[in-house]
Amino acid sequence: MADETTPNGAAPAAPQVKMQILAQYIRDLSFENAVATKGAPQGEVQPEITVQVSLDARKRAGDNQYEVISKFRITSTNKGDNSTLFLAELDYGGVFLIEGVPEDQMHPFLMIECPRMLFPFVRRIISDVTRDGGFPPFNMDPVDFVALYRQELARRAQSQQTGAPADQRLS
Repeated sequence: MADETTPNGAAPAAPQVKMQILAQYIRDLSFENAVATKGAPQGEVQPEITVQVSLDARKRAGDNQYEVISKFRITSTNKGDNSTLFLAELDYGGVFLIEGVPEDQMHPFLMIECPRMLFPFVRRIISDVTRDGGFPPFNMDPVDFVALYRQELARRAQSQQTGAPADQRLS
């Protein structure tokens, strides 16, 4: 008969979660320097930056492999005349091998933990692109992916109550 306790008498440990990044890549990147095309804004420039984040995940053909795409849209406008200074868009993907996560916890894991692992690379790319585009490097503040996930769940619940169709991706 098999003994279900460890040598010290403790219960067996829960399965270990294993997450490995198999690949990272830029799926799409664009940067528009509106100042270069339109000319410098008149008067004092007071930049105001907005960041929009959306996420998407899907199962891949390989065992326990998932692809997660983080989409960032960064817009800098002049507070004085509301003219656009620059627009940067980045779709950054990662392929993950994930084992030991229960099926009912996989969706939040994909939408929180995986983007969290990719974020430092996204931040560096955006910083480099804005600097190379003629602006001071924009170092994004950390994104709270837990809050983003909760907001999306609330939005989906509200759209179900109103009868509006909810899209399939997390944004």
